[in-house]
Amino acid sequence: PRWWPRHNPILPVTFHNHSRIFTMASITMNTVGLKANFVGTKVSAKAAKTAAPVAKMVTKCGPYDAELIETANKIATAGRGILAMDESNGTCGKRLEAVGVENVEANRRAYRDLLVSTPGLGDYISGAILFEETLYQSKLDGTSFVDTLNASGVVPGIKVDKGLVPMTNSNNESWCQGLDGLADRCAAYYKQGARFCKWRSVVSVEAGPSEKALFDCAYGLARYAAIAQENGLVPIVEPEVLLDGTHTIEETYEVALKIWAQTFKCMADQGVMFEGILLKPAMVTPGADCPDRASPEKVAELTLKMLGNRVPPSVPGIMFLSGGQSELEATLNLNAMNQTPNPWHVSFSFARALQNSVIKCWAGDESKTEEAQKILLARCKANSDANLGKFEADGSVTDERTYEKGYVY
Repeated sequence: PRWWPRHNPILPVTFHNHSRIFTMASITMNTVGLKANFVGTKVSAKAAKTAAPVAKMVTKCGPYDAELIETANKIATAGRGILAMDESNGTCGKRLEAVGVENVEANRRAYRDLLVSTPGLGDYISGAILFEETLYQSKLDGTSFVDTLNASGVVPGIKVDKGLVPMTNSNNESWCQGLDGLADRCAAYYKQGARFCKWRSVVSVEAGPSEKALFDCAYGLARYAAIAQENGLVPIVEPEVLLDGTHTIEETYEVALKIWAQTFKCMADQGVMFEGILLKPAMVTPGADCPDRASPEKVAELTLKMLGNRVPPSVPGIMFLSGGQSELEATLNLNAMNQTPNPWHVSFSFARALQNSVIKCWAGDESKTEEAQKILLARCKANSDANLGKFEADGSVTDERTYEKGYVY
C-alpha cells in the first residue's frame, strides 16, 4: 500500500515507571514475515538481506542516586530506628519550660548535646533528625553535633519544612509551607553534613478531610521529595493523619488509604525514586478522644493492611511517628507489627516517645546527664527490640500519654 514506508521506520517509544524515564530508540520493524501477500516479493526479499539493529535502552539517572539508596538502606537496618529531635526552638522551649528550664540557646544546646552524646546511641539509632539550629551547633569542646553523630554511626538529618499554616476556605485544615528556596536550603544542609531530611504535612480525619487538603498535602510532599533527592538528601515522606478527634480506627484507616494513594501518585508524577525515600506514617489508631481503644494487635492489623495496599516493596523503610501515644503504647504497637515478616523495614522515628522521660529526669541539672542518657538508651533499646518483634514490657516504660491537640513542631 502507498502508506507503507519503503525503509524501516525509527519508532521512538517513551514510557515511565515511578522513578525513571526509559527511551527505546532505533526499534526496527521486521517486514520479512509479511512476505509477498502484503508488500510484494521484491520488498520482502530486500528486507530479508538487512539485519534488524539491536534495540538500545537509555536510562536517566540522578547525580545522587547511588548515594541516596545507600543512605536509605543504612538508616533502614535491623534493630535500629530514628531519633526525632527536630522540634523548633519554640516547641523545644515548651519542653524545657515544662521542667523549669529557661528557653535560651545555651540550654537548648545542652539538652541536645545530652541526646547526641549518649554512649552507645548508634547501637539502636541509625539516624537523627535535627532542627536547623542543631545542625550547626557543637559540643563545648568544639566537636560539631554532625561529627558526634557520624562517629556513633548515626546519619544526621534535617527538618526542612517551614511549618503548618491555615488553609483558606477549608474546615480548619492546614497546609505546609517551605517549597520556596528549598533547593538552596537542601544544598546548604548537604554541605553541612546532613544526608536525609524530613517534611511534615498533616490531614485531619475530624475535618473531613477535604479533597483539596488531601491533594495539597500529597503534592507538596512529592515536590519536596523530588527537590531533596536532586540535592543529595533522602526525603522522609510524612503525611500525618492526626490523632485529634473522636473518630474510630476504621475511619482512620479509610483516610490513611486516601492520603497515601494520592501521595504515591504525586511522587510518581514528580519522578521521585522510591528506592531512595523513607516513609514516616502515623499508625492506624482511633482518634485521641475516641472511647473505643484498640489493642496493639488491631493497630498492627489495620496499619499493615493499609501499607500493604499502598506502599511498594521498593521503599526501604517505614519509620513510624509516635503521634502523641504514650511511650509504652507506641512500643507495643510497633512490636505487634513485627511479629510477622514485612516487605519493608518497619521501625520508629519517635520524638516524645523517646524523650519524654529523658527531659523530665535531666531538667537542666548537669549532674543528672548520665542518668538521663541511660533512660534514653533504654527507650531506644526497647524500640529496637520492638523492631525485631522481641519487646517484652517489664513495667519500666511509662504509659503516660504525650498527646497534644493541634500539636506543631
